[in-house]
Amino acid sequence: MADDIRLYLFECGIIRIPRYVVNAQDALDEARIDNPTPWYVLTHPRGNVIIDGGNAPQVAVDPVGHWGVLAERSPVIMRPDQAVLPELEGIGVDPASVRWVVQSHLHIDHTGALAVIDRFPNAEVLVTRTDYEVGHNPQTWERAAYCLADYDKPGVPWSLLEDSEDGYDLFGDGTLRCWRTPGHTAGHLSFEVHLPSGAAFILAVDAANTMEHLNETKSPAFAQSIGEATRSVRRLRRLAWRAQATVVPGHDPDVWPSFELAPEYYV
Repeated sequence: MADDIRLYLFECGIIRIPRYVVNAQDALDEARIDNPTPWYVLTHPRGNVIIDGGNAPQVAVDPVGHWGVLAERSPVIMRPDQAVLPELEGIGVDPASVRWVVQSHLHIDHTGALAVIDRFPNAEVLVTRTDYEVGHNPQTWERAAYCLADYDKPGVPWSLLEDSEDGYDLFGDGTLRCWRTPGHTAGHLSFEVHLPSGAAFILAVDAANTMEHLNETKSPAFAQSIGEATRSVRRLRRLAWRAQATVVPGHDPDVWPSFELAPEYYV
């Protein structure tokens, strides 16, 4: 596997959230949606990459204790074996082989690898400087979206991307490019992945939680800036068209089952 380039998709459980949290148009709809929590691994000869990492392992045991009010309002269904370390073991990836933990942003359901960062002795954590600063000093209204216990601690090997590094090519070979897609958060990243077969993927993450958001048939209910969120989904559509890429939305319960999940993979 060390010489292979593979893309693995994982589901770190689901969060049962009200529909009004997903779509602005559903402001009065309290019906619950089983929101999947994706994360990704990209294997590469120069070192393996975790993209986000899902939920912290503590969430499988005591979600309210670890997350607080968010888990009280929106129940989390997660098994211990869905956390990042047992999932890596299941696909034969040694934590010591992880060279990068790449963060789309630092919201609560994306920092599972940071919660156990001490288990990745050779990894650096790549995130935008903007999201790093917001995530370490969230405003009162957004505090519930962050779990500082996962990442605001000594020993995290941060590597901060500046705004000028938009489109950052992690390996220099076009396999993984990091695109600024602000709106959901001010420093959000989405990812363009190119595989040896010629297949390409856009990992939209929370810049487009659903295909309806991507196609602008519905608007996201939660965004730091609706204007920037709109510009970002239009950028993602252009990137996907150019690369002839499959778009993986961030949390789409209707589209998510169409993808092959680990231990299956894309090459």
